[in-house]
Amino acid sequence: MVREAVIRRRVHAEKHAKGSWLRDFILGWQDGLVNVLGVILGVATATTNVKLVIIAAMAAAFAESVSMAAVAYTSFKAELDYYKSEEDRQKREIKEVPENELFEVKEIYQKLGFKGNLLKQIVKHLTANKTRWVDVMMAQELKLALPKENLLFTSAVVGLSALIGSFIPATPFFFLPINVATIVALVTSTIILFFVGWYKAVTTVGNPLRSGIELAAIGMLAALAGYAIGALFGAIIPG
Repeated sequence: MVREAVIRRRVHAEKHAKGSWLRDFILGWQDGLVNVLGVILGVATATTNVKLVIIAAMAAAFAESVSMAAVAYTSFKAELDYYKSEEDRQKREIKEVPENELFEVKEIYQKLGFKGNLLKQIVKHLTANKTRWVDVMMAQELKLALPKENLLFTSAVVGLSALIGSFIPATPFFFLPINVATIVALVTSTIILFFVGWYKAVTTVGNPLRSGIELAAIGMLAALAGYAIGALFGAIIPG
């Protein structure tokens, strides 16, 4: 659903840490809420036993939390491994075919508008140091940046936020009759998704109203999918 958003790039270093943490929290939280909402609606539609709904919600919540944490960890590790492999390749090419890499540096800065003696000085300076040369090729040619996240911290944030998000639609079923709890879970989840989408756009980038409506719509689609599956199997499977 939103798992593909795990791999991304950032720009400014200080806003960066806050934006990264917020993004990771919203990533897990939204996925937990939406998935568990769909499960709850599906089960609640097929049964009048609130205990079954709670059991299904808890199973989905903890499974989602572990799954999201694992996905975050493996995704960031894959990003780091890819960066390292490309870095090793650049080092090898600079060592084995330096003339080709030198030409590529020159070509990169020509496209940026540098020419003549200034271009020669830039190329000479950048390629005088092998580490700097590799960094230039990684950033300018491949458009890659070294991931800065702590893998364990990131996966913990995503997993814990998924668990927190999962409890939002589940909580009403602990206190209310199943029919009332279903409505409360749906309405509450939709409203919260809207305001989180709004807040995300305000604190990062995007149109707040559009972002809020998009997140709320995702929640409604999950609810409709869950309702449809629950109604279908509730009708064809004997009680």
